[in-house]
Amino acid sequence: MEASETCRAVEAGKATASALGLQADDAVVINNSDRIVLRLLPCDVLARVAPPAHRADSQFEVVVARELAEVGAPVAELAPRLQARVHMRDDFAISLWTYYEPVGSEIAPAYYADALKRHHAALRKVELDAPHVTERIAVALREVGDREVTPALPGRDREFLGNTLSSLHAAISGGEAGEQLLHGEPHPGNLLNTRRGPLFVDLATCCRGPIEFDLGHAPEEVVEHYPEADHGLVRQCRALDWALFTTWRWRRDDQFPDRSHWRVEGLNRVRAALDHCGLGGA
Repeated sequence: MEASETCRAVEAGKATASALGLQADDAVVINNSDRIVLRLLPCDVLARVAPPAHRADSQFEVVVARELAEVGAPVAELAPRLQARVHMRDDFAISLWTYYEPVGSEIAPAYYADALKRHHAALRKVELDAPHVTERIAVALREVGDREVTPALPGRDREFLGNTLSSLHAAISGGEAGEQLLHGEPHPGNLLNTRRGPLFVDLATCCRGPIEFDLGHAPEEVVEHYPEADHGLVRQCRALDWALFTTWRWRRDDQFPDRSHWRVEGLNRVRAALDHCGLGGA
């Protein structure tokens, strides 16, 4: 978020917590992108504060978190003793979560894979109306083709991303028998190492598709500990994940940190991933 919007978002998060009887004299910004994540003190509650455009995502995330907590999924939970809902203040959508003190050591690939397996198992136990991953691809294709949405995307790169998204769309289509609910973006940044063990966050990305789409976000070493996966499809999904990520960075209103770097680096990662799965000519 822009600096002025960030200040408003912080105050909205603090005011929401205070109105619910929590002591929120201070706030530490943990993450600042299209929405901000705050650690409120001294109540030690996590606030996720989103602008109006992300209100529906915030509401969906609360529903997903509530459903998964009931089946013991390895996910961050909503703040205890508070109503599980999204609060609106100053046009911001605010949800309140349990704060987990991070553990310093990295999550070993085997533990990462185990957490993802348990998460997938939990997702098979719940019924959620979630979009298919192909809907995400369709949105990306529209935005690549819309020069008003992605005005700075050079012509050759626009064509490259469009061709890549179109060709990889088929890789995850038509396999409905092996599909299920997914996290949607279980990359290392969305897996916390806590005293309770690894916990997934950012649950608004929940979607439906093959487990390989999730595995495409995880480090390659993690996939080695998930033997039931189609490793060839994982490599294709990794290229697709990078193509989607890169498309979002070229949006006119994208607020991802260091966006200029990731626009270029993202394209490089797409090409490397395509080469790795033998689709360098895509």
